[in-house]
Amino acid sequence: DLYGLREIKEDKKLISGKYFWLVENDINSTEWKTINPSESFYLFDTQNQELEEEWFYGKLLPEIFPINSVGLYTARDDFTINFKKEDCITNIEKFISLSSEDARVEFSLGKDSRDWKINLAQKDLKNSQFTADKIIDIAYRPFDIRKTYYTGNSRGFHCMPRGEIMYNLLSNGNISLTTLRRPRNDITANFFVTDNITDKCIISSLDNAFVLPLYLYPTDKPTLFEPAPTSAPGGRRPNLDEKFIQEFAQKLNLEFIADGKGDQTQTFGPEDIFNYIYAVFHSPTYRKRYAEFLKIDFPRVPLTNQTQLFWQLAKLGDELVQIHLMKTQLDEIVGFPIEGDSIIEKITYTEPTSDQNGRVYINKTQYIDNVPSEIYNFYIGGYQVCHKWLKDRKNRELTDDDFEHYSQIVAILQRTIELMKNIDQTIENYGGFPLQ
Repeated sequence: DLYGLREIKEDKKLISGKYFWLVENDINSTEWKTINPSESFYLFDTQNQELEEEWFYGKLLPEIFPINSVGLYTARDDFTINFKKEDCITNIEKFISLSSEDARVEFSLGKDSRDWKINLAQKDLKNSQFTADKIIDIAYRPFDIRKTYYTGNSRGFHCMPRGEIMYNLLSNGNISLTTLRRPRNDITANFFVTDNITDKCIISSLDNAFVLPLYLYPTDKPTLFEPAPTSAPGGRRPNLDEKFIQEFAQKLNLEFIADGKGDQTQTFGPEDIFNYIYAVFHSPTYRKRYAEFLKIDFPRVPLTNQTQLFWQLAKLGDELVQIHLMKTQLDEIVGFPIEGDSIIEKITYTEPTSDQNGRVYINKTQYIDNVPSEIYNFYIGGYQVCHKWLKDRKNRELTDDDFEHYSQIVAILQRTIELMKNIDQTIENYGGFPLQ
């Protein structure tokens, strides 16, 4: 591998660069490195053999949550996803009243694609007998819940709505894990939790996120092979592999219950497993130790046979899940001291000094005060959250509700950083990695 400029010249003479190296070297002067490609990736690079064995001992996420898919794909985000319910209603009512070509111009929809066409989108909306109750929340980006009209029909208003998976997130009480497979960036923080239908770019603009729901709900039109509804809320059942459950139950010496949480003495449940996984994935040591493997496949979950470690991680993971879903109100640490029009123009950050706190400027004069640098620079997937949330609202007013929401994001990230340190310390207290 040669990196850098192809040519570096001085007085029109080639003195350095990749071409220069190739001219000056041959097969005999090249420093070769022996590799041993092995299944299942056959990488043309060396890997830590000891860690590789340790990594593959863990359970691959799709093997744990067998029913999953990538997030939904609208093909026209700017049109189909809105900040407010009222905007959805206004746009759709106008859209279905226009001819295809007039709608194309009115909403700047561009050319039709193979799986998204204006006439098919209009047909889908009309067939659904457009009603406002079909406008629901969508997890669009981290801590960024927006509105969309959802029919669940492919090649309709949404290009690929992933109805078979998103159906399970239309009911209250369900949650899903989102993650990436083979991310194209070097960030290993590729995990987030949602409880709404979820966009494919929830944690990265470069890669499609996979959505793995915890529970599966009976469909309106059950198939011959669909399991019968259970006695759990909504008739749901856990989206967990039976062999995985049996193995984990044996390791923990606990009995598995099919819904909710266990009693922490004799039983454990689907939500305990989910919380445990979410905690492990937020271990800084896990992300650093297995970084090279997190870039080439789905994440794997190391299982512990130490029951107390399991429960402590499940508790920490539970708090992470609740704050990431914004179910818990945290104490705010930021301020917005300067009056003005509050229009978000250009987002810039000034580092804390001895004289002032870290500031996030939304325009030339107004700023959100007391944002520590480690919080402003915190990433979820490929997004720098505190910057991304504001950037996506450029040219909009930062309302009081927006500031309240942003204040909670800052508090959530502050608590997340604390919990990540607690998770690492808890694992270290029980012997560290690899988990026993």
